[in-house]
Amino acid sequence: MNTQVTIAGVTFQNPVMTASGTFGSGMEYSDFVDLNKLGAVVTKGVANVPWEGNPTPRVAEVYGGMLNAIGLQNPGIDVFIKRDIPFLKKYDTRIIVNVCGKTVEDYLEVVERLSDQPVDMLEINVSCPNVKEGAIAFGQKPDSLYDITSQIKKKAKQPVIMKLSPNVTDIAEMSRAAESAGADALSMINTITGMKIDIHRKKFVLANKTGGMSGPAIKPVAVRMVYQAAQAVKIPIIGMGGIGNAEDAIEFLLAGASAVAVGAMNFVNPYTTMEVAEGIEQYMKRYGIENVTDLIGAVE
Repeated sequence: MNTQVTIAGVTFQNPVMTASGTFGSGMEYSDFVDLNKLGAVVTKGVANVPWEGNPTPRVAEVYGGMLNAIGLQNPGIDVFIKRDIPFLKKYDTRIIVNVCGKTVEDYLEVVERLSDQPVDMLEINVSCPNVKEGAIAFGQKPDSLYDITSQIKKKAKQPVIMKLSPNVTDIAEMSRAAESAGADALSMINTITGMKIDIHRKKFVLANKTGGMSGPAIKPVAVRMVYQAAQAVKIPIIGMGGIGNAEDAIEFLLAGASAVAVGAMNFVNPYTTMEVAEGIEQYMKRYGIENVTDLIGAVE
């Protein structure tokens, strides 16, 4: 059986990745997960300077998942290049760096710093609040998404994945905007904006009031959006949102995703990524599927 998939000229040994923000840079999970068995490690978001993130409390459990308002805390690109890339290069897995920023210039600075680094792809987090647009996320307006995508593509030396926000009216329109601006691939979905209130204290549970919801409860929304995007664009899609087992992952592949990423469930079961990869192989054996790529978009 062939579990290899190729996205924007980059070949992965299998279609299973980690979702940014849930796996650190791999170091934190390396005692539990054999990183050599993953298609790729997608790192936590990296900015041009260190970010402290939001005040606490910034994580809350909710029915069917979790809310987080971490605020993209990260050590900055200098530490990332010095510490995290050398660690990941010890493993036989692809490296995808998630990039975040508060202005287009912030993103471009990180993209340029990574141009001569041994990383395979860049994933651009356009759910960051654009400080020049009154904190509206880069990925919430088609013209803003087109602008940042096209500017990054002019500077990037690696293929560019645009990570789309689900907090939009029309995901197909956003997908087409990214594709027309030159994006090599899409990843979706990022978290859905949610809120939790402590009724006894009459206070917001998260200091930030709102947070990003992830986990099993959002999977049907994510599968639907991946399907819609796959009908709208020709570039590959990395599907994510509530994947907890191989069956979940296969749904995304059938809906049109070329690969999948495991996020919140890493916190529940740190072995999830490997179990998903093994489960996809078992499914292929069961149904006599020789190439995992035959599953992509095969829903009838």
